[in-house]
Amino acid sequence: MADPKGFLNTPRQDWPRRPVEERVRDWDEVYVPGALLPLVAAQADRCMDCGIPFCHDACPLGNLIPEWNNLVSREDWRAAADRLHATNNFPEFTGRLCPAPCEAGCVLAINQPAVTIKNVECAVADRAWEEGFAPPAPPDRLSGRTVAVIGSGPTGLAAAQQLTRAGHTVAVYERDDRIGGLMRYGIPEFKMEKRHLERRIAQMRAEGTRFRTSTTVGRDLDAAELRARYDAVVIATGATAWRELPLPGRELRGVHQAMEYLPQANRVCEGDLDRSPLSAAGRHVVVVGGGDTGADCLGTAVREGAASVTQLDIYAQPGAERDEDTEPWPTYPKLYRLSAAHEEARELRTAPAADADARLFAASTLRLTGDAEGHVRALHLVGVDAERRPLPGTERTLPADLVLLALGFSGPDRGDGLIDRLGLALDPRGTIARDADFATNVPGVFAAGDAARGQSLIVWAIAEGRAVAAAVDRHLTGGTTRLPAPIGPYDRPMTA
Repeated sequence: MADPKGFLNTPRQDWPRRPVEERVRDWDEVYVPGALLPLVAAQADRCMDCGIPFCHDACPLGNLIPEWNNLVSREDWRAAADRLHATNNFPEFTGRLCPAPCEAGCVLAINQPAVTIKNVECAVADRAWEEGFAPPAPPDRLSGRTVAVIGSGPTGLAAAQQLTRAGHTVAVYERDDRIGGLMRYGIPEFKMEKRHLERRIAQMRAEGTRFRTSTTVGRDLDAAELRARYDAVVIATGATAWRELPLPGRELRGVHQAMEYLPQANRVCEGDLDRSPLSAAGRHVVVVGGGDTGADCLGTAVREGAASVTQLDIYAQPGAERDEDTEPWPTYPKLYRLSAAHEEARELRTAPAADADARLFAASTLRLTGDAEGHVRALHLVGVDAERRPLPGTERTLPADLVLLALGFSGPDRGDGLIDRLGLALDPRGTIARDADFATNVPGVFAAGDAARGQSLIVWAIAEGRAVAAAVDRHLTGGTTRLPAPIGPYDRPMTA
């Protein structure tokens, strides 16, 4: 460690956010530009370089966290960038979007605030771009083998970059008009500006990866024909089949899935639209679902000028401290966390009737009612106990002109015909079945990411991409690979 007493002398300091009144008037990232670098060296000093760094196990990528913390504390940015990129293709993505299970596993977190691992990671990644420490790394020679990657989210991009750098000719197929998957149209600009994504795509193009946009494999391009054209195929389409809310009033106009709503706002930021057709401006918005996607809807609606925004979470409000009996260190605990969107909603009082910030906890939707024209006007809810049973006398009604369903995803979308046309087997959860080598029941076809694992975190997505690349490389080269495989297909997050 750089400073043996750093964790004793230096308190935790996070990257400060811009004032709420300022940031809700634009779509820029919520953090104060330039305010992170002055903090990170001292924050990295808090890393104890403990004998058994549990942060390694908490992160599926196996990031070498104590190593790059030590290098950052000495301000050796080039070496820190090298160590960071040794395990993570896209640290500027994870540094902004990951909920940081590594920090929950930090040994310091046993009795103190954890090291700001995520902030240090983001600072190293951004500095690497500024200083030119992340140049394209094309292969020295080509293998003559070809791979098609279907899907351009973090799993598909990580797999494509690893396989391209190994010398294979890789083409990425994306059904949307731009590369990036949910990072492009599902993640709001205020959480990650798309310039970070564009930078990586340019790097990958320079390395030799080819991109095919506006191409839905299974509908625009026959899946069996694609399989015949390539030596291997990686399916990384994500888990995009959203969960429904089968309740009275679901058919009313003004009730939309989160992933119908968020892409429109992102297209406004891209310049495709002057105004979102689903804009929350002047409307009473209720978001059903207490996760990150719901918070993204909340922050988006605030910026669009909603009259009110309330978020419903069926779970009880969690505590501020870890419950050592049910979620002992180093597992990732369910805590009351205040995201940037919730901080904005609290300060602006977007939901005066909410329990905390904009959230109503332990709340379950009963039905939706509308006006004579068939447009939603109210959401009826009831309080529930820990078993999700309705509590008598807790029914209430919220005004609702726009209801957004952020209930998560059940598995890959089968509407495009890809799964059925290839004859892929599914597991009991509805995700693509695969063996210990990420291979499906169809020879030469591999599956990775949320399409096979189920809905998960961005770090698991990137780890899956790196691991499936190693499996594909072994398949193409006859059993050997130099590519790292940080996880296996059956690995799961650390639990009690």
